[in-house]
Amino acid sequence: MKTYPTNLTDSQWNIINDLLSDKRPRKYEIRDIFDGIFYWLKTGCQWRMLPLCFPPWETVYYYFTVWKHKGTIELIHEHLRDKVRIKAGKDKSPSLGLIDSQSVKTTRSGGICRGIDGGKKTKGRKRHIIVDTLGLLLAVVVHAANEHDSKSATKVIQLLKDRFNRLIKIIADGGYRGKLIENTKTSFGLILEVILRKDDSPKFQVIPQRWVVERTFAWFESYRRLSKDFEFLTDTSENMIRLAMIKLMLNRL
Repeated sequence: MKTYPTNLTDSQWNIINDLLSDKRPRKYEIRDIFDGIFYWLKTGCQWRMLPLCFPPWETVYYYFTVWKHKGTIELIHEHLRDKVRIKAGKDKSPSLGLIDSQSVKTTRSGGICRGIDGGKKTKGRKRHIIVDTLGLLLAVVVHAANEHDSKSATKVIQLLKDRFNRLIKIIADGGYRGKLIENTKTSFGLILEVILRKDDSPKFQVIPQRWVVERTFAWFESYRRLSKDFEFLTDTSENMIRLAMIKLMLNRL
């Protein structure tokens, strides 16, 4: 089989294989299925244009859909994040999170969940994420771009509930001011701290800590399938983001 830079190494595959519960013999190797998915994510090609050296595109797409609905992709992502944090000398549970959103364009097949972000002049969706201080993903929700950050942030924050016992504070920008701060405290027991830029400086400023979440958005640019939101369903978009983070974390390990 022809190899590509996106293919899993033996050590990377061993990590994923240990997490898979169903290991019965199949016509196509599960490792080749993962290689096909990572190739698709990196190059941004259509499913039907997967190279013939991979299993048939219908098979690769089938497994992607099954793993998406069964939570297998999320399970692998959560396990790898714990391993990366431990390797960095940190606890599995972060104590600090950072929240932000990224508006991206959709295509003609972008589904019904889309809108216009008036501030960014973008018609499409928002990728709303919370990351830890390493830039690793804690939660993601994809929604219409016309939803204001302060209104839709609750959807992302509630995904943290009962998952991270050490989490105390979430850092945000000025778009998250208002009732959200108090609602986050009363509903989830978390401190939402808004950090603003200094108005008296005409130059670009690197905001302490908040640059970490911006860097995570920059990591997405390494995957052409994430250059726009091509997907009809938002849960597909969310799992593509998890897959991108899985590949990034595998490279670190």
